[in-house]
Amino acid sequence: MPLTTSATSAFLQGLTLYMKPAQDGRSVGDCPFAHFVRMVLAEKGLECDLVPSTPENKPQWLLDDYGGKMPALCREKECHVDSEAIAQYIDSTFKEPKLSVGGDDLTNAQNAIDGFFPAMARFVKHKPNGNDEDKTKQAALETKLQTLEDYLSEKDWEGPYLVGDGKQFTLLDCSMAPKLYAMEICLREIKHNAIDLGHYPNVQKYMDNLFSRPSFRSTADYSPETVVWGWSSH
Repeated sequence: MPLTTSATSAFLQGLTLYMKPAQDGRSVGDCPFAHFVRMVLAEKGLECDLVPSTPENKPQWLLDDYGGKMPALCREKECHVDSEAIAQYIDSTFKEPKLSVGGDDLTNAQNAIDGFFPAMARFVKHKPNGNDEDKTKQAALETKLQTLEDYLSEKDWEGPYLVGDGKQFTLLDCSMAPKLYAMEICLREIKHNAIDLGHYPNVQKYMDNLFSRPSFRSTADYSPETVVWGWSSH
């Protein structure tokens, strides 16, 4: 099955995304940063050629010019690395729908998720489960989840998303969706439900809304087993 559903669209836009592969070295991997980029592209109605790349088959120019960093989005002679920079490039180059916002509303949302992903990564990757250090890392993630829960609970929202009144879907939501998806799977499969997400009903509702969005469903094309493999192999 081809990785690009519309080769014509990819050709017209000239977009190629180099990204982490799954365990077979060929299919799409679980990288939440690459998934973030793919969601932004999907929101814009853009397709791209996907090139899962192992350390052994990365293009030499990617190694020489960009240190082999991925995800890397290339368009003709341009190449951008770092998912945040890539997302901003996409949003400024392909104008509709606009996904970037600014001001105090964005700052407040950013503060609500600050430190979430590092805390999640530290807890998921820690072995063995259940020792004192593991419990400390668990508590740190629970604190971040509670911060997000409090933020989502603090006012009446008119929409389901993070910024402002929640009506506008933004780059911040695109960034959070793959990270929350990885967290959900890893808490269940690696950490054996050490954290009950039912204690965070507004976070769970936010996750459900993100996961039901077409841009997420069309790009979450890697299996839970791939997520477990990706997070267990570090």
